[in-house]
Amino acid sequence: MSELLLILKGSHPVLSVLLWMTLAMVVLYFARSQVHQAIGAMSRVVANAMRLAAHAVLLGEQRLNRRNKEVLLAEGAEEVEKEIDREFHRIEAVVQRDLQGYPTLHRNMSDLITRIDEDYRRSTETPPSPPAWIEAVRSLANLPDGGDKMMAGIMSEIRKTVNRQHKMAIAEFRKQSSVRHGLLKKMAPFWRKLGRTVEDVGKTITGLYERGAMIDRKMDDYKEILAGSNRMERRLSSSSMTQFFIAGLVLLIAIGGAVINFNLIALPMSEMVGGGSYIGPFKTSNVAAMVIILVEVTMGLFLMESLRITRLFPIIGMMDDKMRMRLIWISFAILLTLAGIESALAFMRDRIAADLEALRQSLAGVKAVQGRQSWIPTVGQMLLGFILPFALTFVAIPLESFIHSSRTVLGMSVAGLLRIVAVILRLIGNIAVYLGKAFISFYDLLIFPLLWVDEKIFAGRKAKPSATPKEETFKEAVKQ
Repeated sequence: MSELLLILKGSHPVLSVLLWMTLAMVVLYFARSQVHQAIGAMSRVVANAMRLAAHAVLLGEQRLNRRNKEVLLAEGAEEVEKEIDREFHRIEAVVQRDLQGYPTLHRNMSDLITRIDEDYRRSTETPPSPPAWIEAVRSLANLPDGGDKMMAGIMSEIRKTVNRQHKMAIAEFRKQSSVRHGLLKKMAPFWRKLGRTVEDVGKTITGLYERGAMIDRKMDDYKEILAGSNRMERRLSSSSMTQFFIAGLVLLIAIGGAVINFNLIALPMSEMVGGGSYIGPFKTSNVAAMVIILVEVTMGLFLMESLRITRLFPIIGMMDDKMRMRLIWISFAILLTLAGIESALAFMRDRIAADLEALRQSLAGVKAVQGRQSWIPTVGQMLLGFILPFALTFVAIPLESFIHSSRTVLGMSVAGLLRIVAVILRLIGNIAVYLGKAFISFYDLLIFPLLWVDEKIFAGRKAKPSATPKEETFKEAVKQ
């Protein structure tokens, strides 16, 4: 024992290491079942926790998808209702404008068509047949004179009379026909006008038919939206994504315009509020310029809401017409005033920039050189300063589309993120199961000599007791 204690204390390093390894292997061998159970329990705890967390995340994703679908279908139904209402208003306007006097127009067209038809038939009448006495006189004129000069003279006069009457009848008929053709020629413009009127009425009827077909299609879409069909959900989702990116692009362009506007008025604002004063870490002139731009955007938003172009503030759209018109004129007056102020500030910008450059040159000891001043940049800056506030007014339209579409896009993005989180949690749970299996295998690898001895020598005494906890543990873990 003393020798053994000396060896354990390290008197013989190699034997000490081998002895300690043998003792550790024996301890690990006898603790094998408990260690297997502990590792299996820990892996099951992690796997079950990840599985429950993934299930909870998937339930959250399903609720979010249902909520996104409800919001998407509600917005789609509201949009289709607006489109149908707009089409009905257009049909009403067309009917009141073009078809309200259609009965009177139809009666006038019928009378005019009847008159034109009668005149046309009269103008194409055949020459009237000569009276019966003309045939009788003509028969007498064709009788032989028998050599009697008096009879011959009478017959000659009769023939001349018949021919003269016939020529007079033909001339009278031609005169009447010429008069009728002249009347028809004068009526030709009215005829063409009648044709154009009938064509316009036909176009109106065709337009009403097309709008009716469009309303039918919108009603079919509305029914599908109310039914919650997957096709309409995909269609509305695609439309929301398109509106989101288009509105985002337009807002980026508007932000660029606002930056240009800010740089246009920031320098001359220093003459109004002082160039050396600060509000926190920011110059007061920059803050004042930003406030002016934000006020312009706000007035433009109120103007669009008052005109009922956008619907970001329903209370403005629900105002009575008198109050709404007052708000329109107030917003426009403030916007016009701010545009005039910006134009004046843009006019001052060139002068202030020239004065600052001259000051820098004088401080540097360089003789100031007066450059040739051109009025074209000044006028351009003034026009830009006057137009940009009104251009920023229309930011309200893409802003409304961006806000409405961002609800759907944000919901879809969060749902996708939750699905990814659920997949990661399930992956972590599976990794925990297989890591536990790997740790148990590594643990058995450390004590494999004793396991081999146990399997070869004591195989008949026990029916693999050490394998049962391991197999049951991981079968249960994998099954769960």
